[in-house]
Amino acid sequence: MPYFDRTLVCRECGSSFPFTAGEQAFYAGRGFLNDPARCGNCRNLRKPGAEPAVHRYVRYGPFASFGGRSPRQMHPATCGRCGQMTEVPFLPRGDRAVFCPDCFSAMRSQPAERRLSSRR
Repeated sequence: MPYFDRTLVCRECGSSFPFTAGEQAFYAGRGFLNDPARCGNCRNLRKPGAEPAVHRYVRYGPFASFGGRSPRQMHPATCGRCGQMTEVPFLPRGDRAVFCPDCFSAMRSQPAERRLSSRR
């Protein structure tokens, strides 16, 4: 089915905007039956002001797990190398050592042979 550029009127601001043949093909490919009712500016203005219930979860920013959907649960632990108190994003078990960020990065920079010999 051939598509032709059309001009639509925004229901929000009343301005006219183009609905190109490429956009029409995209809409048809996605199975959308209705033409867009708002211009690009009005669509963009609606995005940040959307109700939290529409998103179905609260965003906590870059320091949250699962892509910002829920807050990261932190657990207190004692570093097995320096003895300093730290917090880790997992529940520490008693059978494995937990390291603070400084000790962990120092351990990762050591060659594997030295790390294995320091455990014995």
